Amino acid sequence: FFFIPKPFSDLLHLKDKLMSQLDTLPMVKGENADLAIDVARGRFPNCIVWSPLPPITWFLPFIGHTGICDSDGVIWDFAGPYTIGRANMAFGEPTRYIQLNPNQAKLLSWNEGVEKANKVYSKRMHNIFCDNCHSHVARALNEMGYGNDIKTNFGMIRIGVWFFFFGKFTSIGGFIKTYLPSTILVLILVFITGKANA
Repeated sequence: FFFIPKPFSDLLHLKDKLMSQLDTLPMVKGENADLAIDVARGRFPNCIVWSPLPPITWFLPFIGHTGICDSDGVIWDFAGPYTIGRANMAFGEPTRYIQLNPNQAKLLSWNEGVEKANKVYSKRMHNIFCDNCHSHVARALNEMGYGNDIKTNFGMIRIGVWFFFFGKFTSIGGFIKTYLPSTILVLILVFITGKANA
């Protein structure tokens, strides 16, 4: 009954499509959830992890830096051009994670998928818009055939949306580290606009 401009209707369609895909992705739930996760030591077995990417996350708190962990919980991330980080993420400790089920790796083992993506991305130029840390995580999941027998399921947008809706915070401190800077910026903006209108 009311008109929705095409760019917004396309976004709504994309959101619906992504949500339907997210609903089918197998994650670890119930009694096996958070198995062997040790936040203090930075160990997240079979997880994908997320950390804020300053200053971008300050303005857009849903955008951050991602990595993928092997079965021992060691974090691997595409830290920059031709660089794969090990154990320490490029922009600080993870504040969010999603633990996945390694039994859902259908083409390669979990660790083989991570290793293959690391080899590919250690020879790639980093492009923040097209081929970035999210792409590295997606490549690992595609290489291992996570949740499917087809190698073309994941992409950087899908990884980002998955974190936005399903990522668990590592702690209250992780939540604060993620949202405090953007909250302060919003409050400053509200104060400034309020003063200007007074």
